[in-house]
This record gives sequence, structure tokens and C-alpha cells, in this order.
Amino acid sequence: MKVAIPGAAVAMMATGSAVAFPDGGSTAHSTDASIASSSLQLARETQTSRDALRPTLNLPSQAPTTPVAKHLKKQAPIPKPGATKTRASQNAPVAPPKITGSKYTTTDVNVWAVPGQSLLAVLPKASKVSVTGQVQGIWAQIVRDGAVRWVKAQYLAATKPVEQAGGTISAAACKSGSGVEDGLTPDAIRVHRAICHLFPSVTEYGGLRSGDSGSEHSTGHALDIMVSGSTGQEIADWLKAHRKEMGVSQLIWQQHIWTVQRGSEGWRPMEDRGSTTANHYDHVHVTVYGNEGTA
Repeated sequence: MKVAIPGAAVAMMATGSAVAFPDGGSTAHSTDASIASSSLQLARETQTSRDALRPTLNLPSQAPTTPVAKHLKKQAPIPKPGATKTRASQNAPVAPPKITGSKYTTTDVNVWAVPGQSLLAVLPKASKVSVTGQVQGIWAQIVRDGAVRWVKAQYLAATKPVEQAGGTISAAACKSGSGVEDGLTPDAIRVHRAICHLFPSVTEYGGLRSGDSGSEHSTGHALDIMVSGSTGQEIADWLKAHRKEMGVSQLIWQQHIWTVQRGSEGWRPMEDRGSTTANHYDHVHVTVYGNEGTA
């Protein structure tokens, strides 16, 4: 059933006064009229947004970030190109050197780790060595104890050198004369006479040079045997082998030097002096002690 409520009754309900209903009944609102009409009560009844009551947050602005795919966040680092290959090459076994044949040393030969550097040993004359056929300038590659080494190519030959027949070393005066012996020490004379009998093709020698201050030639302790090529090498090898009988202390030949004091090092390279003669390519220089020979 619909009930009509007069406007006055509605006003009375809003102020908390007693309300008379049409049936004659009345009721009293439990809220005090003064409180109901107060601003506090009106504020409570007014619907307010919660966001309006929250304090303002002054957060720093952040630049937008580029999103990263999830599958890339835990991805392992990409290896550097060639890293695996480098490790594999370091662990790979070194192939043994390829031997192509063998040769013989024609004199005592220095053995080097690399051409002209890191002297390792001295091979005696007539030693058989394995070769690879590789040549770098004046250097030939050999294989010794399973490792690649280097020697002077000029001191290798395909055939074993023949040792000269033994016998008494001649001390007789040379047929070509002994004028070169003037002013020489007994050891230098021994060298001259022995070489002129063993190598008659050699006819020119250099002896005393009184004006050559500071040289063994100025005191008669040196002899120059004017020769080149393979004959010069033979003479140098012979004098080295008979150094005690001849009283030899030092030899110079083809820009290399050999001394008794450092005999274990073999022939040692010398600095370039600028000419064929200064570098001893046209003569064998012999220095002697003086009178220590026995021949």
C-alpha cells in the first residue's frame, strides 16, 4: 500500500523532530537535533573519495626503460670468437719435423735453437745429422733429438770428410823460400812450414808487420795464410785439429773466430768489418802462443 508523506513531515525527519505518521502514531529520532545539523555530521554523511584524502607523493621521475625479454636475462655470455679454437690449437700435439735425408759436418759446427741465437751444442767434424731440406739464407735446418735446430749450411756435405793420413808434420823449410819467417816466433814458423808442405797450392803468406801496433802481427805471433774457398776451410780445420803441435791459440776465418779458451763454443760469429779481407774471406789468420808447439 502506498503512503503519502507530507513535506512537513519530511522536514521534521531531517531535523530529528518527532514525526507523526498518518495512523496517528509518532516516534522520536534518537539523534540530537543539534548534532544532526552540525557540519561534522554533514561531513560524515557526504561521500568523499579515498584518493582525495591520500597525501600527495613527490616521487622522482624515472626515464622509461626498455623491456628485456625474459629468455635473455639468464642467457650465458657469448664466447669470444676463436677462443675455443685457440685452446684447441694450444692443446694440439706438435707434428714431428719431416726428415728428408742426412749430411755430414765438415768441421766442428755450432748448433742453434734459432738461426744465430741460443747456442745449444757443438757437433764435431764428420758428425752425421738429419736434415729437413729447409734453408733460410746461410742457415740449414737439421733435426737433433727429435727437435728442429739450425747450423751453417756451408759446413754440411753429402759425403763424410776423409781424415788425412797421419804422419810426421814437416818442419823443413818451404821450397818457395822462408823470407816470410823473418821476425816470426817459433810457433808461427811451425805453422808456415807445415801448411806449405800440406797445401803446396798456397804460395802467399803474411807475416811480421812491425807498424801494426796492437796486433799479433807486430810481435811475430801471427801468420796470414792467403787462401779462399774450400781449401781455406780445410786449412782452418787442420790447424784447429793440430793446435797443440802448432802452438795455435786463435783462428779467424770467414768472419768467424775460434779460440782455445772458448773452444767448446766452436766457431763464433764476428761483427762485419766492411770488406772481404777485413772479414777474413780471403785468408786464414793464425795466432800462436810463441814457442809452445811440439812439432
